[in-house]
Amino acid sequence: MHVLVVGATGTLGRQIARRARDEGHQVRCMVRSPRKASFLQEWGCELTRGDLLEIDSIEYALEGMDAVIDAATARPTDQGSVYITDWEGKLNLLRACEHHNVKRFIFLSLLGAKRHRSVPLMDIKYCTEKLLTNSGLDYTIIQGAAFMQGVIGQFAIPVLESQTVWVSGNPAPIAYMNTQDMARFAVAALNRQETICKSFPVVGPKAWNTGEITQLCELYSGKPARVFRVRPFLIRLMQNTVSFFEPALNIAERLAFAEVNSGGIALNAPMQDSYEAFGIDSGTITKLDDYLKEYYDTILRRLKEMEADLDKDAKKKLPF
Repeated sequence: MHVLVVGATGTLGRQIARRARDEGHQVRCMVRSPRKASFLQEWGCELTRGDLLEIDSIEYALEGMDAVIDAATARPTDQGSVYITDWEGKLNLLRACEHHNVKRFIFLSLLGAKRHRSVPLMDIKYCTEKLLTNSGLDYTIIQGAAFMQGVIGQFAIPVLESQTVWVSGNPAPIAYMNTQDMARFAVAALNRQETICKSFPVVGPKAWNTGEITQLCELYSGKPARVFRVRPFLIRLMQNTVSFFEPALNIAERLAFAEVNSGGIALNAPMQDSYEAFGIDSGTITKLDDYLKEYYDTILRRLKEMEADLDKDAKKKLPF
């Protein structure tokens, strides 16, 4: 198929673009800065400059396409509210798909969006889902939780470098998923009739709490973890403070997301129906403990190699 991937430079989007290309699809990626997306061309993808707030660029990107995979979301560095970047952008994209008769639409949403509508990003995801269900598009909605790649920055690296691991409120157990596995579901949906006009949870094999994750990091790194728990009212205070300033509005909306992962309600869901509908074997899905072990094994091996190289250089400078 000829597939347009939106949000292809993101953590998930790039994995979707690569997976779709590896499976033989003709992939076009709409990006805001082609110069920063040259790696996608190296993988065999076609690039087109576009912005979801620029309707003409969307129309141009959709020419000749059979399907769209939408993995786009606002970045922390974006100016202004996510209601502008995400919601207005989504409206533009869906209208353009209907105008160009691009019927197949895969949307990457978030698990529990309906339950957390006070959080701007979750509200937008929920409203987009409702928009799709009332459209004439052959949609598939994939509801994810969180990615294993995020665990590296929040837990693995701070533990390895003896820095503080920050957690908030009453941390919810989360069924983290590898972005490469999530990409498999997104691309598989293109050719699976069973997924059309339906929504599916797509999460990892197990929901992990922060205590279990830090224990894994301690086990695989050989170092103790330093955990600091941030009280919820401090996050609310920060959110209310920055919301007074328009340039910091995006930051306030990001802080609001703490409500999702600090409420104590597990971000998890049964996956049997999803595995069957997408034709994916549950035994091939990455487990978080295996992911962290591989990460630490790779990092620690490289550190030892660097130390060995430094020792060799030091010995060369000795006078005997």
